[in-house]
Amino acid sequence: MGDMSTSAIDKIRADLAALQELDQLDGHAMPGDFYNSEEFLEFEKEHLFRKEWVCLGHVGEVANPGDFYTTDLVGELLLVTRGEDGEIRVLSNVCRHRGNQVETEAKGNRKRFVCGYHAWTYGDDGALKAAPLMKKVRTFDQKKCGLKQFRTEIWEDFLFVNLDGNATPLAPRMEGLSKLMTNYHHEERHLVFMEETVWNTNWKSLMENFLEGYHLSATHLKTLHAITPTKLCQKFEEWGEGYTGYHAVYDPDWPDRGPFHEDLNEFERRNSLLTCAYPSFLLSVATHFTLFLCLRPIDADHVAIRWGVAGFNPEPGNKEAVEYVELCRGFNAEDKEKLETLTKAIKSKYYEPGPLAPDNFEGTIWDFLQYVAKHLSAKAEL
Repeated sequence: MGDMSTSAIDKIRADLAALQELDQLDGHAMPGDFYNSEEFLEFEKEHLFRKEWVCLGHVGEVANPGDFYTTDLVGELLLVTRGEDGEIRVLSNVCRHRGNQVETEAKGNRKRFVCGYHAWTYGDDGALKAAPLMKKVRTFDQKKCGLKQFRTEIWEDFLFVNLDGNATPLAPRMEGLSKLMTNYHHEERHLVFMEETVWNTNWKSLMENFLEGYHLSATHLKTLHAITPTKLCQKFEEWGEGYTGYHAVYDPDWPDRGPFHEDLNEFERRNSLLTCAYPSFLLSVATHFTLFLCLRPIDADHVAIRWGVAGFNPEPGNKEAVEYVELCRGFNAEDKEKLETLTKAIKSKYYEPGPLAPDNFEGTIWDFLQYVAKHLSAKAEL
């Protein structure tokens, strides 16, 4: 890494360290380079996305033995499988022979995965099952040539991977959020929709946008304002090492959003949980549906998104699910438009970061920035 790259990273790390010294009441947005720098993004990939828990999707994507899908994360090709033993695994999608991609389909159902280059064949657990004409090769050991398996954890039916294998367990970090979600009974909701897309914005800009309610009425005047206006947002009273979020409280004039679980109390029936799992998983738990977004940075100006919806009715084409997905498409389009203009604007030499709105409206951005600072600032132990 050259002097200019090192200098750019050091400057941003110093900015994050300075933010750590501030009282929240003096909190402010970050400079443009925090989002625009390709060098800093590579730094994030190495020290966040390879070291932390990153969500790859929902267990409903591999509901049955043999189900699989392929994805990627910071340059690593991944193969997500459910084995005949019922276990979900995240495997390297790179052949142990000469490194070609093993599975080239986006999803499907297989008992074996065959590399099309030289027909090395792997089981759904990644074990090498066949390697033509290799038995007489002195250095060949079939038992040592399986696909690499990455450390995984399932939290609330979402699949997380830790590439370097050294992250502390995820569930304890998320315990407080699991308690908030208890009566919504997300575990009884079935995956009814899944889609992949790319937005022309920085991954952190999308994280911040989703996590704050300050923009709801202005940006989503046609879709969300009537349901969850900005003025009713309430930040969580407690947040933890792995998450932050707020209650998007429903307007008193808006009818109940059902069907919802009978365990919901009066307050829970009148709000959605807008929350996250650091660093890059976004989650909206409404009374009737769950919306989620798994973010993977491509470059400083592009983020890959795997997003989906879960609901109580397991039929993917049910009327309520279709209507909710259309609502999501509507407010996603509004967010996308604003984030893509933001991405252009913060490149201005004249942009100066402004103060953050009060805690109920942008306190979650403060929390997210403090998380990034904890892991990446000049004070962080890398």
